[in-house]
Amino acid sequence: MRTDSPQTASPQGPRKASPQTIVIWTVVALVCAAGWSVLALSRGEEVSAVWMVAAALGSYAIAYRFYSKFIAYKVLKVDKTRATPAERLNNGIDFHPTDRRVLLGHHFAAIAGAGPLVGPVLAAQMGYLPGTIWIIVGVIFAGAVQDMVVLFFSTRRDGRSLGQMAREEIGPFGGAAALLAAFAIMIILLGVLALVIVNALAQSPWGTFSIAMTIPIALLMGFYLRVLRPGRVSEVSLIGVALLLLALVAGRWVAESSWAGTFTLAPSTLVLWLVAYGFIASILPVWMLLAPRDYLSTFMKIGTIALLAIGVVVAMPTLKMDPVTDFATRGDGPVFAGSLFPFVFITIACGALSGFHSLISSGTTPKMIQKETQVRMIGYGSMLMESSVAVMALIAASIIDPGLYFAMNAPAGVIGDTVQNASQVVGSWGYQISPEDLAAAAKNVEEASLLSRTGGAPTLAIGVSEIFSEVTGGSLRAFWYHFAIMFEALFILTALDAGTRVGRFMLQDTLGNLYKPFKNVSWKPGLVITSAIVCGLWGYFLWVGVHEPLGGINQLFPIFGISNQLLAAVALAVCTTLLVKSGRLKWAWITGIPLVWDATVTLTASWQKVFSSDPRVGFFKQRSVYQDGIDRGELIAPAKSMDDMHTIVTNSTVDGVLTAALALLIVIVIADATRVCIRHVRRPALSTLSESPYVESKIVAPAGLIPTKEEKEEARDAVGAAPGG
Repeated sequence: MRTDSPQTASPQGPRKASPQTIVIWTVVALVCAAGWSVLALSRGEEVSAVWMVAAALGSYAIAYRFYSKFIAYKVLKVDKTRATPAERLNNGIDFHPTDRRVLLGHHFAAIAGAGPLVGPVLAAQMGYLPGTIWIIVGVIFAGAVQDMVVLFFSTRRDGRSLGQMAREEIGPFGGAAALLAAFAIMIILLGVLALVIVNALAQSPWGTFSIAMTIPIALLMGFYLRVLRPGRVSEVSLIGVALLLLALVAGRWVAESSWAGTFTLAPSTLVLWLVAYGFIASILPVWMLLAPRDYLSTFMKIGTIALLAIGVVVAMPTLKMDPVTDFATRGDGPVFAGSLFPFVFITIACGALSGFHSLISSGTTPKMIQKETQVRMIGYGSMLMESSVAVMALIAASIIDPGLYFAMNAPAGVIGDTVQNASQVVGSWGYQISPEDLAAAAKNVEEASLLSRTGGAPTLAIGVSEIFSEVTGGSLRAFWYHFAIMFEALFILTALDAGTRVGRFMLQDTLGNLYKPFKNVSWKPGLVITSAIVCGLWGYFLWVGVHEPLGGINQLFPIFGISNQLLAAVALAVCTTLLVKSGRLKWAWITGIPLVWDATVTLTASWQKVFSSDPRVGFFKQRSVYQDGIDRGELIAPAKSMDDMHTIVTNSTVDGVLTAALALLIVIVIADATRVCIRHVRRPALSTLSESPYVESKIVAPAGLIPTKEEKEEARDAVGAAPGG
């Protein structure tokens, strides 16, 4: 059976760079180097956030132009003549060739959840420099590489899920561990994402109305592209953006009108609506709701981040957080406990390296991509876009007063519930802020209090309002704060609906090993059953978490970061194995080095979370401390009753056991993958690949966002050669 192609796509041959090109890239490199130099070497003087933007954008441009192109064409050898699953298996439900612009929006919206917004804000506790380095270097050499390579290999395998690829390429033992770990982690991630949405939208009629309106707008866009005006992406984009802006403005009108009560929903009501939406989005054809809604939300996401970057350049705010704080080495930070290594790399997951992305890259996207040559733009490019979001989040957290930052992110049990207590405690850490300043900060954004607004989202909103109000005026500070809160909810919801569909794919692939009809991911009974199971699982944890502050998904929240990075280790192990087995051994370092780094960091963090003698870090030590408190009849914060004490003991035990179990599963996957790679090097004849056979593509589409001259000519030739053309 033939699996290779008669020709592979490559750049248009080696061409000598023009003087203009050399000048442009020299300027980009110099600006980038200047940004990094200022960030790394400045000590004791004011540093503008503009330098962080310069370092990030310059690094992204160089990485995309050179490194991603090298991987796509030299290592993966993407083939524009090879038909993708979307073309070969097109059924209008899950497999559907989708315009690259729409798919870029869908993929970016699906991967960009809470992580790039919240993680960098929390990691600012360590200072702005460690986070900046990890976000930018991590995405270039690990995160974006993982996303692109997983997308490529899944596209070559009919859009198989990550766990199923592990089972087919590594073997039943390591594959079973990967399937189990990936699905369990997926449910945890979905539950945490949903909880953040509920917290953001509860009692917020503006946010609830605006986000609800994106659903009918997306349905209109879906039918417009498929039925009314096929292929008119520019038209539908203008219509969608206009309606989205109207929905945002109308949301504020609704919040100030008699309709406010209708859209002011309790957390439990939001849970029911989210579960229902997740189920519907999972079973409807992908072109009808999921893809257009994600594409629509991308305009707001990228638009807001771009405006933030412009605001930073115009306002030139100063980075007030230290480059590296004392908490980085002491490990006793009030926001989260643990030293810089390994916990800053766990806290900042999305934006640098995220296992969740590998599920999207082996879930919805490979079933919709038109050409293999588009994996570079969609896989690598989308991840760079998400990393830019993380950089802006870190800037937002670093430009506000450090005293306010720690007052907002430290738990109430540490700083108390009055501005006087908070001012005293924060001052003892070396960051001075007066009670009057804390009260004024809350008043400026029309909040009763900003103390202990943990989770990262409110801090990001304060930073966003600070930047925008510098440009538009201080009178709009409260408007920008509440806009940012609503923006974050929209950001996260797009990851929830796509994640639910991907969870359905994963479960179908797993059940397909037992009952073959499930292998057809568009088999209607199967997609309904598995969608209900996935929604039921994360919905249950969310429901309990909303009703019990220490239960449900709140119980699993502490292992969110570690589980996400453990999943990245699975993805990188599968990618490395496939590079070796497909004859690319000399290029296996491209995913092998990030795998070694991620496994080292994450397994170290897992070990510390399980066995550390510090009760703020180690789950079992925390269990022991609270159990001793129960035996003495003593309450220990944050517990407010003996029932809470028992719940914390249970939670610590569950989190410790789960962390150990997930780490063990990942060790099994990596060990089995290593065995397969060694066997292939020694005896290649024993290896088999599950790659789909080569079929020539009939679709003509550009590889990038802007068609090249050659691609335009190819498109014209294709139109002329069409019947009646």
